[in-house]
Amino acid sequence: MVTLRFSVGTERQYERRREAVGDRFEGLAEQARALRDGDTTSAELVGRSLERIEATRGTVNAFRLVRTEAALAEAEAADRRLAAGERLPLLGVPVAVKDDTDVAGEPTAFGCAGTFPPKAEDSEVVRRLRAAGAIVVGKTNACELGQWPFTEGPAFGDTRNPWSPAHTPGGSSGGSAAAVAAGLVPAALGTDGAGSVRIPAAWTHLVGIKPQRGRISTWPEPEAFQGITGIGPLARTVEDAALLLEVSSGSHRHDLHRPAPVAVRDAVGRDPGRLRIALSWKAAWTGTPRPLHPEVRAAVTDLARTLARLGHFVEEAEPDYGLIGLAFVPRATTGVREWTERVPDRSLLDRRTRDAARLGRLLSGRALKLARATEARQQKRVGAIFGRYDVVLTPTTATPPPRIGTLAAMNGWRTDRAMIAACPYAWPWNVLGWPGVSVPAGFSSAGLPLGAQLLGPEGGEPRLVSLASQLEDDLRWYEKWPRLRAGA
Repeated sequence: MVTLRFSVGTERQYERRREAVGDRFEGLAEQARALRDGDTTSAELVGRSLERIEATRGTVNAFRLVRTEAALAEAEAADRRLAAGERLPLLGVPVAVKDDTDVAGEPTAFGCAGTFPPKAEDSEVVRRLRAAGAIVVGKTNACELGQWPFTEGPAFGDTRNPWSPAHTPGGSSGGSAAAVAAGLVPAALGTDGAGSVRIPAAWTHLVGIKPQRGRISTWPEPEAFQGITGIGPLARTVEDAALLLEVSSGSHRHDLHRPAPVAVRDAVGRDPGRLRIALSWKAAWTGTPRPLHPEVRAAVTDLARTLARLGHFVEEAEPDYGLIGLAFVPRATTGVREWTERVPDRSLLDRRTRDAARLGRLLSGRALKLARATEARQQKRVGAIFGRYDVVLTPTTATPPPRIGTLAAMNGWRTDRAMIAACPYAWPWNVLGWPGVSVPAGFSSAGLPLGAQLLGPEGGEPRLVSLASQLEDDLRWYEKWPRLRAGA
């Protein structure tokens, strides 16, 4: 068991809180029920969350910014509302958001170094969290402008994997994933532009949902990174992920993408029926070698066998991705260029970021227009597999999580090659804008988490959540906690 380091004052406070609250109420839905039933208070839950964050700064390092005073004041207000009989889905429950999400009065640095001005208004998704009663305790670490599958940088240091501090939790939503995996918050939001929710979910033994494009508003951005990036939940259970997705969902009137609502939380625990599932091993073409780690293959194969045992028809079949990568690069690099223009001091940016911004400047004209224009054809090409199957099952990543520093120390070309080799399976669904759910798929021989993703067509979140819930009911992955766990 790893011992967490506390200051003397923090340790005494933590022990008092632990005696009062114990290890109860670790899940999002569980905390919401406990608050509603009067079994705990928001002050207790938020206080415990803040103490755990402080206690793990030198180990997990999940948070860029902590709203200690504001969160405690909001918890006291929530308790008064609860005592008066008010009931909301998450009234008084602590949650976290990523460093790219605007919270009024706080800066949005998105992993960059430098001094950023505080935001005047909440983003739409934070407004919806507050409307549901949630308390945002802080903003979690992300790599610079969300470009890489690790969460390290000079602006905040290294965010570490609670399952193995020598390894990355993934990225770019690695802070959110590490915070949930370590029990600092019951659930958190991340953003996913090339797997940035699903990859850290896989590498920290969590459920991560990339919803349909526009399901959760990205306002004040009408769309993020030319439409490839969306917001999604990270949680230890399907119920918690679905609950956070439901309260976060909805459109702003200026959003470019406004899909019809779906009832995601209702799908938790619902029988998905007998589904036709395509087990896919082939990643989209990138011109870069992408060997699949044998332990990842074995873990996903075992998950496929579980699905077959549960009554589903599973066979190997591959989507036709064509040259979808040619549509991804202009959109991604243009998004990086747009973000660099908001940074107060560009000289502090990583050289790889500046190189990506230059490429985005070159590709933001005709190449970007062509990339956007081909989306409907790509959806038709890839979507043909859903004429034969209901769900596509793939590995979430091709490898277990790398060690801290492995990718962060590389130059741009080597970083791109290593990133593509480790994470070739997630990004095509960002181009398509369709939903995917990463679920835990066991562990490597070294005890590192592995994941598998369930992929669906437009609006397919309810079916994916229902299937993930069925798997969770059978595998009970939420019973396993990492060694580096606050409160253990």
